[in-house]
Amino acid sequence: MAIERFYSRPGHLIRRLNQISMGLFQEEAGSMDLTSVQYAALNIIREVPGVDQARLSSLIAFDRTTMVKVLDRLVDKGYITRTRSSEDRRTNFLNVTAEGAAALDRIYPMLDRSDRRILAPLSREEQRVFMALLSRLVRVNNAYSRAPLDEAVRDDLMARRRAAPRRRAGARP
Repeated sequence: MAIERFYSRPGHLIRRLNQISMGLFQEEAGSMDLTSVQYAALNIIREVPGVDQARLSSLIAFDRTTMVKVLDRLVDKGYITRTRSSEDRRTNFLNVTAEGAAALDRIYPMLDRSDRRILAPLSREEQRVFMALLSRLVRVNNAYSRAPLDEAVRDDLMARRRAAPRRRAGARP
């Protein structure tokens, strides 16, 4: 009984699905030499030009201490710039370089393939339901994360994005 219970626990299954997701990410996008966290940071920096490191951490639900190392790697790759605030030396403003934007444009189709692969065993309706339930579980349990997503900041960002004029052709929303 204990072994069946172990293998059917939500935490175990979520951990396994995360391992599978990371494996698919590597298969599809490994040639980009970006981790999933580096991708998340780069993507949000592109969407929120001039975002500071603390707000970026809140927007991708990643701890601030480790975020510095992630940003160091993105700077080293030439994908972002960091500009120190003239008002607060502890604050750095982040922007995507042309190389970083090009890397994002290359990785989007790879991630789309990864997403399709992980959801492929489900019908379209099951995919919709799964994503709705998964989103609800993450939203409702956000406070238990070591680095909770700042939902107010995310909601404000998404509202501004919806109200903004359409981006150039080929750019991701």
